[in-house]
Amino acid sequence: MGSGMTTFYYGPMIIGGVFMLISWLIGRTLKSKIEHYSKVQLANRMTGREVAERMLKDSGIYDVKVISVQGQLTDHYNPMNKTVNLSEVVYNKATAASAAISAHECGHAVQHATAYKPLEMRSKLVPIQNASGRIMNIIVMVMAFGGALLGSFAPAMIYIIIAAQAAITLFAVVTLPVEFDASKRALAWINNNGIVTVDEYDGAKDALKWAAMTYVAAALAAIAQLVYWIIVLMNRR
Repeated sequence: MGSGMTTFYYGPMIIGGVFMLISWLIGRTLKSKIEHYSKVQLANRMTGREVAERMLKDSGIYDVKVISVQGQLTDHYNPMNKTVNLSEVVYNKATAASAAISAHECGHAVQHATAYKPLEMRSKLVPIQNASGRIMNIIVMVMAFGGALLGSFAPAMIYIIIAAQAAITLFAVVTLPVEFDASKRALAWINNNGIVTVDEYDGAKDALKWAAMTYVAAALAAIAQLVYWIIVLMNRR
């Protein structure tokens, strides 16, 4: 196998490995931050459920339910059935971390209710992103097990990879304003409504900052992969 084909096979693996390490480090820091701020008890003793329900009410949203789900860091807003899903520790505890996370997820509910454009765009991109992910998985399998047969199909394969990776990258980039805006709404609300003290606010802000970094890392990884394949295509012309 020539050096060009070696790069073709292993370039994405190297990029993926680097960003996998970065994501692991960010994830480890996030988990540490959440664990730390989960020990900071709220002075007002409001649980994550109570914080979420109040934020929804203050935002004039009455058709969204707050429910508890199993797992750790499994918190999310589901626009399909209009539920704010909070992990058990966030749902039941009255901590700076639970206030930050529950308010953040409610921030997504507010985005949904107000037709926030980036959220609408991301929702439309979900099926395209999922299909692109499946295509990329198939290509990875072909590259891993059918590498000897790939040479003659490499040019066409690169075009397919770029198209799929472009969709994945667009989804990752559009996700950034959605997540940052949800955190901005959450922090403004918990601060303006006296949900947290000054120290509790700093903890909530720090926790959400590291949560956002996971999306930043994902977007940078997607961009790096896309740029790599574009360079590969240009070099083959």
